[in-house]
Amino acid sequence: MQAILKLVAVMLFCAQSAWAQDLTALARVDTEKSAITDGWFGTSTVTLALSQGVPFRVFTLDEPARLIVDFREVDWSGVRSDTLLAAPGRITALRFGAFQPGWSRLVADLAEPMVPTLIGMPVDQASGTATLEISLKSVDPAEFAEQAGAPADAVWGRTLIPTDRPSVAVDKRFVVALDPGHGGIDPGAERDAVSEKDLMLKFARALQDVLRRSGVEAVLTRDEDVFVALEQRVAIAHHARADLFLSLHADSLRQGGAKGATVYTLSEEASDAASAHLAARHNRSDIIAGVDLTGSDDQVAGVLLDLARQETEPRSRELAKILIEGMASAGGPMNRRPLRKAGFSVLKSADIPSVLVEVGFLSSNRDLANLRDPVWRAVMVNGMADAILRWRDIDAARAPLVRH
Repeated sequence: MQAILKLVAVMLFCAQSAWAQDLTALARVDTEKSAITDGWFGTSTVTLALSQGVPFRVFTLDEPARLIVDFREVDWSGVRSDTLLAAPGRITALRFGAFQPGWSRLVADLAEPMVPTLIGMPVDQASGTATLEISLKSVDPAEFAEQAGAPADAVWGRTLIPTDRPSVAVDKRFVVALDPGHGGIDPGAERDAVSEKDLMLKFARALQDVLRRSGVEAVLTRDEDVFVALEQRVAIAHHARADLFLSLHADSLRQGGAKGATVYTLSEEASDAASAHLAARHNRSDIIAGVDLTGSDDQVAGVLLDLARQETEPRSRELAKILIEGMASAGGPMNRRPLRKAGFSVLKSADIPSVLVEVGFLSSNRDLANLRDPVWRAVMVNGMADAILRWRDIDAARAPLVRH
């Protein structure tokens, strides 16, 4: 069963030669013919009607229990999770979207351990339309854990880190790693047809342009609507030999009526309950996108935190303060407590000063209007770029004192 789950349906290319030549287009989802239903005796069925057959694979992940389906490739535009999952049952929630270039993913949260008993994608000979069918049954936790795990496959699990280091690392220019939060299957906060992932990609691209015009090299952890794991984001910054790491977000947080730009630094203990809640949500990005976390090591994270405190933490704190000054000078508006701290996983680089910036909160009407305004974004981008240049000069001047 485990081998079947991890090597399913790549044979679709040769199974139906009549329609295989048309597989370059994206498959579309027919929501009227698609559904997720619970059956008797601990069973569930996933039915997904597609405009054409596509290669796919199915596997499960534990802690928490999830069913993962990868496709090459399905267009999820206009599809709502509540049209596929009318009500939570043995499958409690559903997420789908772009995962990596050329691949999309569906993630189903399981209320109890369940494994597929039947997987297929029959294709209509005349029309080329296809139906993905997955039957699941409840099993005990031990059996589920034994079968769970992501397949090790270089094609499906392609890293986004380039094979060659960028030339900027050779000429010793100052390098900034800009990290647009979320992406692909993980949209981040959403409100009024606006998604955090799209806003922050626009913001990061604009900041990259301003920095480059100032003679600073800026690399993006993602430059399109794809998912990038938290660990990969930090690895990309290391690969570019970045001098600082700036993660950009615009979350939605009801606690305390969150509004105004806020800058966070790394800390094991959050400065307040709202910051702790926000960090917990950010750190779930990998789970949301169906990443296998069974190999993670909390002890390693603890070591990174200890190393960061020795030199990088005060530099990160200074960066946060200067960014706050620059953003306030650009008109803000700033949060009433703009400098905060929490245990954001994406900030756990031991040797790169790192901060996370909530440029605003989509839960605030004022912030949402600002984030949608291209003029406001341009002014804020310039304020942040000026602050980064100022920090660069101050940090360079202090470097000899730090070494001594």
